[in-house]
Amino acid sequence: MLDHVFTDAISALRDAFEAAYLERQPFEEHFQSDVLLGDLTWETSYGLPGEGEPPRIVAHITMDWPAWSQAAYRQWYIEDELEVRPAIEIEIVLRMQQLSEPVETSRVFDTIPEHSPSIGDDRLERAGLTTEISHPDPDDPLDLTPEYAVEITYEGLYELFEETVADGRSTLLDDHFGALGGWITSTLVRLGDLGLSFLPAD
Repeated sequence: MLDHVFTDAISALRDAFEAAYLERQPFEEHFQSDVLLGDLTWETSYGLPGEGEPPRIVAHITMDWPAWSQAAYRQWYIEDELEVRPAIEIEIVLRMQQLSEPVETSRVFDTIPEHSPSIGDDRLERAGLTTEISHPDPDDPLDLTPEYAVEITYEGLYELFEETVADGRSTLLDDHFGALGGWITSTLVRLGDLGLSFLPAD
Protein backbone atom coordinates (compact mmCIF):
# COMPACT_ATOMS: atom_id res chain seq x y z
CA MET A 1 0.00 0.00 0.00
CA LEU A 2 1.28 3.47 -0.89
CA ASP A 3 2.41 5.29 2.25
CA HIS A 4 1.25 8.85 1.65
CA VAL A 5 -0.74 11.35 3.67
CA PHE A 6 -3.33 11.64 0.86
CA THR A 7 -4.07 7.91 0.95
CA ASP A 8 -4.25 8.18 4.75
CA ALA A 9 -6.95 10.85 4.31
CA ILE A 10 -8.86 8.60 1.88
CA SER A 11 -8.77 5.74 4.40
CA ALA A 12 -9.97 8.04 7.18
CA LEU A 13 -12.89 9.27 5.08
CA ARG A 14 -13.86 5.71 4.09
CA ASP A 15 -13.85 4.71 7.76
CA ALA A 16 -16.07 7.71 8.61
CA PHE A 17 -18.62 6.75 5.93
CA GLU A 18 -18.71 3.11 6.99
CA ALA A 19 -19.16 4.13 10.64
CA ALA A 20 -22.14 6.26 9.52
CA TYR A 21 -23.70 3.22 7.76
CA LEU A 22 -23.39 4.70 4.31
CA GLU A 23 -23.15 2.30 1.37
CA ARG A 24 -20.42 2.75 -1.22
CA GLN A 25 -21.74 2.65 -4.78
CA PRO A 26 -20.07 -0.06 -6.88
CA PHE A 27 -17.96 1.06 -9.85
CA GLU A 28 -18.19 4.71 -8.72
CA GLU A 29 -14.74 4.98 -7.16
CA HIS A 30 -11.81 6.40 -9.15
CA PHE A 31 -8.24 7.40 -8.37
CA GLN A 32 -6.73 9.55 -11.11
CA SER A 33 -3.55 11.48 -11.83
CA ASP A 34 -3.31 14.56 -14.02
CA VAL A 35 -0.16 13.90 -16.04
CA LEU A 36 0.10 17.56 -17.12
CA LEU A 37 -0.44 19.35 -13.79
CA GLY A 38 0.50 16.60 -11.35
CA ASP A 39 -2.74 16.73 -9.32
CA LEU A 40 -4.18 13.56 -7.77
CA THR A 41 -7.95 13.08 -7.59
CA TRP A 42 -10.03 10.54 -5.68
CA GLU A 43 -13.75 10.25 -6.41
CA THR A 44 -16.36 8.06 -4.77
CA SER A 45 -20.11 7.89 -4.18
CA TYR A 46 -22.12 6.80 -1.14
CA GLY A 47 -25.82 6.40 -0.51
CA LEU A 48 -28.18 5.42 2.26
CA PRO A 49 -28.76 1.70 2.89
CA GLY A 50 -31.56 0.18 0.85
CA GLU A 51 -31.74 3.00 -1.69
CA GLY A 52 -31.21 0.67 -4.62
CA GLU A 53 -28.98 1.07 -7.65
CA PRO A 54 -28.68 3.77 -8.69
CA PRO A 55 -29.89 5.39 -5.47
CA ARG A 56 -32.42 8.20 -5.62
CA ILE A 57 -30.42 10.24 -3.12
CA VAL A 58 -26.63 9.99 -3.22
CA ALA A 59 -23.48 11.84 -2.16
CA HIS A 60 -20.62 12.26 -4.64
CA ILE A 61 -17.30 13.02 -2.95
CA THR A 62 -14.17 14.36 -4.64
CA MET A 63 -10.82 14.98 -2.96
CA ASP A 64 -7.96 16.65 -4.84
CA TRP A 65 -4.29 16.62 -3.87
CA PRO A 66 -2.93 19.57 -5.89
CA ALA A 67 0.64 19.78 -7.13
CA TRP A 68 1.48 22.63 -4.74
CA SER A 69 0.49 20.44 -1.79
CA GLN A 70 2.74 17.68 -3.08
CA ALA A 71 5.60 20.20 -3.37
CA ALA A 72 5.10 21.30 0.25
CA TYR A 73 4.86 17.66 1.38
CA ARG A 74 8.03 16.77 -0.54
CA GLN A 75 9.91 19.69 1.03
CA TRP A 76 8.93 18.45 4.49
CA TYR A 77 9.91 14.88 3.53
CA ILE A 78 13.37 15.98 2.41
CA GLU A 79 14.11 18.85 4.80
CA ASP A 80 11.84 17.91 7.75
CA GLU A 81 10.47 21.44 7.68
CA LEU A 82 6.86 22.37 6.91
CA GLU A 83 6.87 25.98 5.70
CA VAL A 84 3.47 25.77 3.97
CA ARG A 85 0.70 23.48 5.21
CA PRO A 86 -0.43 21.15 2.42
CA ALA A 87 -4.17 21.11 1.79
CA ILE A 88 -6.73 18.73 0.32
CA GLU A 89 -9.48 20.27 -1.80
CA ILE A 90 -12.84 18.67 -0.96
CA GLU A 91 -16.10 18.78 -2.89
CA ILE A 92 -19.29 17.01 -1.79
CA VAL A 93 -22.30 16.96 -4.10
CA LEU A 94 -25.61 15.81 -2.63
CA ARG A 95 -27.83 14.65 -5.49
CA MET A 96 -31.53 13.80 -5.66
CA GLN A 97 -32.38 12.09 -8.93
CA GLN A 98 -35.17 10.14 -10.64
CA LEU A 99 -37.63 12.87 -9.60
CA SER A 100 -40.95 12.94 -11.43
CA GLU A 101 -41.55 16.69 -11.10
CA PRO A 102 -39.59 19.91 -10.54
CA VAL A 103 -38.50 20.76 -7.00
CA GLU A 104 -39.13 24.00 -5.15
CA THR A 105 -35.56 25.06 -4.51
CA SER A 106 -36.61 27.12 -1.48
CA ARG A 107 -37.68 23.91 0.28
CA VAL A 108 -34.26 22.39 -0.35
CA PHE A 109 -32.39 25.47 0.87
CA ASP A 110 -34.52 25.51 4.02
CA THR A 111 -33.58 21.89 4.69
CA ILE A 112 -29.81 21.90 4.26
CA PRO A 113 -27.18 23.88 6.21
CA GLU A 114 -24.89 26.53 4.78
CA HIS A 115 -21.78 24.79 6.11
CA SER A 116 -20.53 21.34 7.01
CA PRO A 117 -19.28 20.52 10.50
CA SER A 118 -15.74 21.67 11.28
CA ILE A 119 -12.99 19.74 9.53
CA GLY A 120 -9.85 20.78 11.34
CA ASP A 121 -9.70 24.57 11.14
CA ASP A 122 -12.28 24.93 8.37
CA ARG A 123 -15.72 23.90 7.16
CA LEU A 124 -17.11 23.17 3.72
CA GLU A 125 -19.28 25.95 2.36
CA ARG A 126 -22.46 25.50 0.36
CA ALA A 127 -21.59 26.65 -3.14
CA GLY A 128 -24.98 26.50 -4.80
CA LEU A 129 -27.82 24.39 -6.12
CA THR A 130 -28.28 23.02 -9.63
CA THR A 131 -31.47 21.65 -11.16
CA GLU A 132 -31.63 19.29 -14.14
CA ILE A 133 -34.28 17.97 -16.47
CA SER A 134 -33.76 15.00 -18.80
CA HIS A 135 -36.11 14.59 -21.73
CA PRO A 136 -36.59 11.08 -23.15
CA ASP A 137 -36.15 10.31 -26.80
CA PRO A 138 -39.46 11.27 -28.51
CA ASP A 139 -39.12 8.21 -30.74
CA ASP A 140 -39.42 5.92 -27.72
CA PRO A 141 -43.20 5.43 -27.22
CA LEU A 142 -42.64 3.50 -23.96
CA ASP A 143 -40.99 6.35 -22.12
CA LEU A 144 -42.25 9.90 -22.54
CA THR A 145 -41.79 11.02 -18.93
CA PRO A 146 -39.11 13.63 -18.20
CA GLU A 147 -36.79 13.05 -15.25
CA TYR A 148 -35.68 15.78 -12.84
CA ALA A 149 -32.67 16.04 -10.54
CA VAL A 150 -31.24 18.45 -7.98
CA GLU A 151 -27.62 18.83 -6.86
CA ILE A 152 -26.33 20.77 -3.85
CA THR A 153 -22.57 21.38 -3.79
CA TYR A 154 -20.30 21.94 -0.80
CA GLU A 155 -16.63 22.74 -1.23
CA GLY A 156 -13.61 23.84 0.76
CA LEU A 157 -10.03 23.13 1.85
CA TYR A 158 -8.71 20.87 4.57
CA GLU A 159 -5.28 22.05 5.67
CA LEU A 160 -3.07 19.32 7.08
CA PHE A 161 -1.46 19.72 10.48
CA GLU A 162 2.25 19.01 10.88
CA GLU A 163 1.41 16.22 13.34
CA THR A 164 -0.54 14.44 10.60
CA VAL A 165 2.19 14.89 8.00
CA ALA A 166 4.96 13.78 10.35
CA ASP A 167 3.33 10.72 11.88
CA GLY A 168 1.17 8.30 9.89
CA ARG A 169 -0.16 6.87 13.16
CA SER A 170 -1.73 10.18 14.18
CA THR A 171 -5.48 10.01 14.77
CA LEU A 172 -6.10 13.61 13.68
CA LEU A 173 -7.42 12.59 10.26
CA ASP A 174 -9.88 10.15 11.84
CA ASP A 175 -10.97 12.78 14.36
CA HIS A 176 -11.42 15.52 11.76
CA PHE A 177 -13.16 13.43 9.08
CA GLY A 178 -15.26 11.48 11.57
CA ALA A 179 -17.99 14.12 11.72
CA LEU A 180 -18.43 14.17 7.92
CA GLY A 181 -19.93 10.68 7.74
CA GLY A 182 -22.71 11.40 10.22
CA TRP A 183 -23.36 14.81 8.68
CA ILE A 184 -23.78 13.36 5.17
CA THR A 185 -26.06 10.60 6.49
CA SER A 186 -28.31 13.02 8.39
CA THR A 187 -28.45 15.47 5.46
CA LEU A 188 -29.41 12.72 2.99
CA VAL A 189 -32.13 11.57 5.40
CA ARG A 190 -33.46 15.13 5.69
CA LEU A 191 -33.57 15.44 1.91
CA GLY A 192 -35.42 12.14 1.72
CA ASP A 193 -37.94 13.41 4.28
CA LEU A 194 -38.96 16.26 1.97
CA GLY A 195 -41.61 13.93 0.54
CA LEU A 196 -40.66 14.56 -3.09
CA SER A 197 -42.20 12.54 -5.88
CA PHE A 198 -39.89 10.00 -7.51
CA LEU A 199 -40.31 7.94 -10.65
CA PRO A 200 -41.13 4.27 -10.05
CA ALA A 201 -38.18 1.90 -9.91
CA ASP A 202 -37.32 0.04 -13.11
